[in-house]
Amino acid sequence: MGFFKKPKLKLGQKREDLPEGQWIKCPECSTMIHHKDLMGNFNVCTSCDHHFLIGARERIEMLADEGTFEETDANLISVNPLEFEKYTTKVSTLREKTALNDAVVTGRLSIGGKPSMVAVMDFKFFAGSMGSVVGEKITRAIETAIAERRGVIIFSASSGARMQEGMLSLMQMAKTCGALARLSEANLPYISVLTHPTTGGVTASYATVGDINLAEPKCMIGFAGPRVVKETTHQNLPDGFQTAEFMLEHGLVDSIVARKDMRDKIAQLLQYLMNNA
Repeated sequence: MGFFKKPKLKLGQKREDLPEGQWIKCPECSTMIHHKDLMGNFNVCTSCDHHFLIGARERIEMLADEGTFEETDANLISVNPLEFEKYTTKVSTLREKTALNDAVVTGRLSIGGKPSMVAVMDFKFFAGSMGSVVGEKITRAIETAIAERRGVIIFSASSGARMQEGMLSLMQMAKTCGALARLSEANLPYISVLTHPTTGGVTASYATVGDINLAEPKCMIGFAGPRVVKETTHQNLPDGFQTAEFMLEHGLVDSIVARKDMRDKIAQLLQYLMNNA
């Protein structure tokens, strides 16, 4: 008879000696990671380099020179132009839950000493969908960059156009691209960074028209989802379809950059692209 017996854990029973929220399971390799280790590694898995979703403000903190970020147009809020049922309530709930007014944060900052405008999408607000406020804030950020001779960096993480705003949402595709065309005419650089996931109308507009298109490893990039594409084409999709690596191989992305190296890479590109700006 053994002196020591392992206590049985019943189905659904939680161990009381494991603090809540201290450990995170990687969805790719199933490794349990302590939240401090994850945060210290730029929210990237320490075992398999899976890049976890992060918020807009976290990303800006990783990117900006210390003390240089100045948010712009923070108080713009979506209305309900189509009187879509429960849309106003949903927006209000998300504003309270996320401490964001919409799915993008914009502002002035410097990166490696180079003055820039940044727009960072946040997937936790309406799955990063692009409505009229997102398009307006990005357009205003680009116009500010032109007026103040700054480079533009946009981080995309989006499910696409916001259906609750209908045609007004789709119009943002043309509006943002028109502003970027004026940025190009002003000989100012635009660096686009695609993160997981970048899909729909965002992919079909400003996310893929950068002077330089960067992407985080293994992130999903596409217009329609793989299931929709397969059902439409009736063909088996290639391995790794709609990943950053697939897009790099086929020319949509210029480089894949790990999150820990992103700030240095953007600073290097701005140093080169802004020399004659």
